[in-house]
Amino acid sequence: MTMAFSRKYAALGAVLAGTLTFTACSGGGSGATEIKDASADFGFQETGFPIVSKQLDLKFSGTKAALAPDYNTMTVVQEWEKATNIHINWENLPETVFQEKKNLILASGDLPDAFFNSGLTDAEIATYSASGTLIPLEGLIEKNAPNLSKLLAERPDIKAAITSSDGHIYSLPSVEELGLVQFPHAMAINTSWLKKLNIPMPKTIDEFHDALLAFKNQDASGTGKTIPLSFIPGSWCGDIVDLIAALGGVPDNMDHRIVQDDKVIFTATQDGYKKAIQTLHEWYQEGLIDPESFSQDDKAYLAKGKAATENLGSFVWWEIPEMVGADRANNYALVPVLEGVDGKRIASQSNNQEIARGAFAITRANKYSAATMRWADNLYDPIQSAQANWGPIGETLQKDANGLLTQIPAPAGTSEGERRQKVAPGGPKANTAENFTTVVAPEPRAAERQKTVNELYKPFAGSEGYPPVALSNEELQQITTIQTDVTSLVKQNTAKWIVSGGIEQEWDGYVSQLKNVGVDKMIEVYQQAYDRYKKNS
Repeated sequence: MTMAFSRKYAALGAVLAGTLTFTACSGGGSGATEIKDASADFGFQETGFPIVSKQLDLKFSGTKAALAPDYNTMTVVQEWEKATNIHINWENLPETVFQEKKNLILASGDLPDAFFNSGLTDAEIATYSASGTLIPLEGLIEKNAPNLSKLLAERPDIKAAITSSDGHIYSLPSVEELGLVQFPHAMAINTSWLKKLNIPMPKTIDEFHDALLAFKNQDASGTGKTIPLSFIPGSWCGDIVDLIAALGGVPDNMDHRIVQDDKVIFTATQDGYKKAIQTLHEWYQEGLIDPESFSQDDKAYLAKGKAATENLGSFVWWEIPEMVGADRANNYALVPVLEGVDGKRIASQSNNQEIARGAFAITRANKYSAATMRWADNLYDPIQSAQANWGPIGETLQKDANGLLTQIPAPAGTSEGERRQKVAPGGPKANTAENFTTVVAPEPRAAERQKTVNELYKPFAGSEGYPPVALSNEELQQITTIQTDVTSLVKQNTAKWIVSGGIEQEWDGYVSQLKNVGVDKMIEVYQQAYDRYKKNS
């Protein structure tokens, strides 16, 4: 999985929320004005292709992958234009650039007709739908989107995920259901060192600790610079949430927000969390934890595994080859979910979502919303969804004997992830669990990862993920500042306590501080949104 792709999931995990019934009106309260649709001026057809008999030009904005070329040079996009007779002027930008320019685009009088890979947060969708900048889509879906309508009828959970708290739908979903993103923090250990030092694969948290200690004391790398364990706290896939679960009995994730028995729980104030951090401080004092863990970024971290001389004992990352390189990957293996201090094996589940909002939104500047919705709906055709996600049939996908689309291996020297950024535009699409058995086979690396998740992690899930709920504007306003304060308090204190200790004396003060900035209110809002989502799906 590439970094651009992984950032997508990180952003997804941020704030996600819930929903009312599907209303079939195309007007909308929330500041929207009825815009007369002029698709008929271009010879609009309600079914079949082309969508319009006279070429229609539309302007789209939003994000695109870092390595993606101009979309109009992509085979898939050219095929869409040929089929629909709609030409898109793409103003899509790499994510970081788009984030800087987004407010300018939204505030200017010069809006795009639609946002594709919108890059808009839940809060922005709530704000700009309330002001009428983004229009409600449910009437258009009902009338002009047969593929999407069928999907929403079959999958009330997807409908619930894209329905705002005011009952309207303002953005279309992107769905990829492989069951992978819920367990991204895979912990690996250097098995060639275990063999060398005659240590079996650790099965308990104590055995894992002793293996790291042996790496350190016996300088397993022979460099004098052996790093027993490195990680990135708060990273979408490089955090030690499973060590916290093993040392304290509390499953954790990057949001420190888990669901157990329909109750939303904040993990970083639990006694188990405190206990885990206390023990990790002891590990730090023993020299088992890389001091750079608390300051390194992805780039520095990923370079560690590829140092000239292998000196990394254990790490947490999405996949082994991305961390240590293909030639070294066989020297490492995943550590099974460890038996913890209370004798239990607990796998922490993330809040990363397989149903994302914000894949496509139409603005009030668009005079051709019926044609635009039909254009977007074409991408929910299962074959088009596969191509939007992995690239064109003939270049990256081919049909096997059973008619299932499978990956054509990437050329030597290019990773599947890099190639995907260059040929697959993304956008609104639905690659559902069912489609992975009938339309498109998972990429080989994804199929392997699926097997790993199903065998190693899923059976030990200690919590449920927080579902893709759409928080209301009011709820978002209530918690956005609290969430920022809470995140930084937890991050700073956790790092300080692991490195310098002091958690025993400072814990009560820290819990009071979190309560003062509103952590209880934040969890209450998430609970209320969760209950609403459950009711609607």
